[in-house]
Amino acid sequence: MPEANTRRRARGGGGAARRAERTAVRIETAKFIERNIPNFEILNEEALEIIETNAETVLAEVGVNFVDNPAALQRWKDMGADVEGERVRIPRGLARQLIKTAPSQFTQHARNPEKSVVVGGRNMVLAPVYGPPFVRDAHGGRRYATMEDFNKFVKLAYMSKWLHHSGGTVCEPTDVPVNKRHLDMLMAHMTLSDKPFMGSVTDPSRAQDSVEMCEILFGKEFVQENTVMTSLTNINSPMTFDDVMMGALEVYAKNNQACIISPFIVGGAMAPVSVAGTLTQVLAEVMAGVAYSQIIRPGAPAIFGAFVSSIDMNSGAPTFGTPEASLVTYGAGQLARRLGLPYRSAGSFCGSKLPDAQAAYETANSLNMGLMAGVNFMLHSCGWLEGGLVADFEKFVMDADQLGVLHGLAKGVAYDENAQAMDAIREVGPGGHYLGCAHTQANFKEAFWKSEVLDYKPYETWEDEGARDTRQIATGRVEHLLANYQQPQLDPDINAALNDYVAEKKASMPDAFA
Repeated sequence: MPEANTRRRARGGGGAARRAERTAVRIETAKFIERNIPNFEILNEEALEIIETNAETVLAEVGVNFVDNPAALQRWKDMGADVEGERVRIPRGLARQLIKTAPSQFTQHARNPEKSVVVGGRNMVLAPVYGPPFVRDAHGGRRYATMEDFNKFVKLAYMSKWLHHSGGTVCEPTDVPVNKRHLDMLMAHMTLSDKPFMGSVTDPSRAQDSVEMCEILFGKEFVQENTVMTSLTNINSPMTFDDVMMGALEVYAKNNQACIISPFIVGGAMAPVSVAGTLTQVLAEVMAGVAYSQIIRPGAPAIFGAFVSSIDMNSGAPTFGTPEASLVTYGAGQLARRLGLPYRSAGSFCGSKLPDAQAAYETANSLNMGLMAGVNFMLHSCGWLEGGLVADFEKFVMDADQLGVLHGLAKGVAYDENAQAMDAIREVGPGGHYLGCAHTQANFKEAFWKSEVLDYKPYETWEDEGARDTRQIATGRVEHLLANYQQPQLDPDINAALNDYVAEKKASMPDAFA
């Protein structure tokens, strides 16, 4: 689709800023993934049509609740929906018709244009963990997150080659007042990194602050004409849209910023235990949410979200990396593509308390299902632990390392003349080896993915170096990255304006911790 003019108006800063920019350390960041492999499609045409028909029935006959939001109820009524109390019943076909104005693909611009991402199509954008109130590392154990922890995660995301996005609430900094912490978090994303980031959704006023800070960073006209934020709008499944999340959505949609419309599904608790039943509810909820965003502003970017886990019927705890969650994730991807919407799902999901074997198995299953399901925006792609309660520093770099595997798999199989390697096969012949042949010498640097965390040394070398396990190696990796971090250059005038805005906002209200 044609993109809006992305040329940014020149800003102040003078020669000193330009000289600093020329001497700044450049951090290698891989481009967002462009898939050259097919999506895994598990539902046939009959199953898809049944689920789509049932979702329309849910919207028309069961309905969805828009709570504490009279304006939303009036908007739906004006569109022809049946509104009874806070229940909105949407006539068959209405939501689908409204969704047609949502773009199938959009660009989220970063302040460094080289790191802008395209969400949708055959692409996949990787963003870190979102929302944990606790953090864990090898030195301090499990504890409540602080703003210092948050800043460290933003730095790690900036330094990570395979992450394309800085994320949002990478952890919840509990040492900053609730009503002010969004300002500090946004400042961290805007100043400690130059990758794309997410806005605040914990109150409509905080969403508005996010927009206004972006207008300082990018320019007001640029923000209104382009998407510079992606934000997470959770649905209170089953089928309830609260005024806080919808209020934030209204702010973002009005300002042309993207929202992930994402049901929070724990099968057996917030949705039926069956895959088809869960997919029906997910589709109904997403259709209602995306349709509402288009009522606010036709053409506003929206992403089909599906956060999916099953439940342990003994403890009631969510479970991750399960076959049932994979089936829902694959099916939801097909439904998203049929609606013509970008798709968000999957991540480094696990229920483990430590970055151990359980975490590795569940995370590997979850990451790979996301790649195969055709996910376009993968939130929680690194750092997730303990069912999302904990952001773990060691697991962050372990997961971020494994994201390189997804990049490699997504390339698919090349079959050009160089990839056919016939010259190498002729040169080596029977009984030889390929280590010294011309083809190997020409290609070895890029031929194989290389881990920055996993150990492939001989046993004796590994033992001499301290016999470290993967978590211990990851601790060293965290320390190395943070020790070598250098802040990306930002125009001093913009930096000063952002600091002034935050100071003024904080001074305008008393601290609140609830």
